[in-house]
Amino acid sequence: MKRNLRVCCVVLLMGSTLLADKVKLIRSEIVPAASGEIEVGQDKNKNTEVEIKVEHLAKPQELTPPKTTYVVWIKSPSSSARNVGQLAINDDLKGELKTVTPLPNFDVLITAEDNPDTTGPPGDLVLHASVGR
Repeated sequence: MKRNLRVCCVVLLMGSTLLADKVKLIRSEIVPAASGEIEVGQDKNKNTEVEIKVEHLAKPQELTPPKTTYVVWIKSPSSSARNVGQLAINDDLKGELKTVTPLPNFDVLITAEDNPDTTGPPGDLVLHASVGR
């Protein structure tokens, strides 16, 4: 019984990995050293799991003009962008954010903002990508 359970767990983990796709983030000239990618997969409810990883991204306070935070937005082709959270940057200039969306096709925008609770992306666009499954 234990062996069958282990085999099932391995198969489930492998299946989850096989569903994942990676999309490179496109940087703006504001953050020329930044790089990152988005890994997308599907959860058991057929929602899109989104994991954003960035590196070499300057802390927002070091931008010109300085900002207080980076905000991640998800935008469908037919609706306005939705704030899905802040992207915190650590001392190694790396950041990560995980979220879920019901959308299969969408754009991811990362902007530098003065206010993390902003309801529209008025800030400077630093990274972006289009995702489609």
